[in-house]
Amino acid sequence: MKHLLSSAVIVLALSSAQIVRADQVTLIAPGGIRAAIEKLIPDFEHRTGHKVKATFGSGGGTKQQVVRGELFDVPIVQPPYPEVLASGHVVASSETPLATVAVAVAVRKGDRKPDISTPEAVKRMLLAAKSIAYPDSASGAAAGVSFDATLKKLGIADQMRPKIKRAQGGAGAMALLTKGDVDIGLTFLSEITDPGVEVVGELPRDISTPTSLVGFVSTHAKSPDAATALLRYLSSSDAAAVYRACGMQPGANR
Repeated sequence: MKHLLSSAVIVLALSSAQIVRADQVTLIAPGGIRAAIEKLIPDFEHRTGHKVKATFGSGGGTKQQVVRGELFDVPIVQPPYPEVLASGHVVASSETPLATVAVAVAVRKGDRKPDISTPEAVKRMLLAAKSIAYPDSASGAAAGVSFDATLKKLGIADQMRPKIKRAQGGAGAMALLTKGDVDIGLTFLSEITDPGVEVVGELPRDISTPTSLVGFVSTHAKSPDAATALLRYLSSSDAAAVYRACGMQPGANR
């Protein structure tokens, strides 16, 4: 009986030790990588026993959270990020490229898909459209910042201004498109998930450079080991397959 009791105590002690080693990892990231992260979290939790609490916002907003020193374990940010490195709130040596995502064009389901194969074709499409929607760059949305730059490269920013409906994130832009409020919707390809729209394709790289997403371990991480494990998993070959399925390219911007 004494032996059985001793064995039971040992089992309970080991179980308690395993529970103690399981940590909650907090992650913040821009909306462009949300679809992939939400698919990856359950597998990471199953493999490691750690729990992940993820929150998503705009690209600019996420950077500012880091700069302000808010408490989290793993931030994912978009270049350029000199202010993030200068803040001292991330471990610079932990910098890990995760994936890139391009801005893409969408139309309502069943509508004719315009030619976007060249910069000139994109320019013609935009000038012919009655109205377009894309995420509001003023709120820090990286897709919006990127497309603002595209309009400037095409030399039609002023001409397009009366046609633009700025949306709250990629989902907002797609909602406006689905409702028929606009003819064309644009956002990161990974955010075009509304069943009422169809993807036309990515904008040509001549006028739209894909946006990179890079992870760090925070200097405020409660469990640096768990944070490092999450970052390692998010840059693994298993994660790469999920990024591709979500319309992203794994690794650094090439």
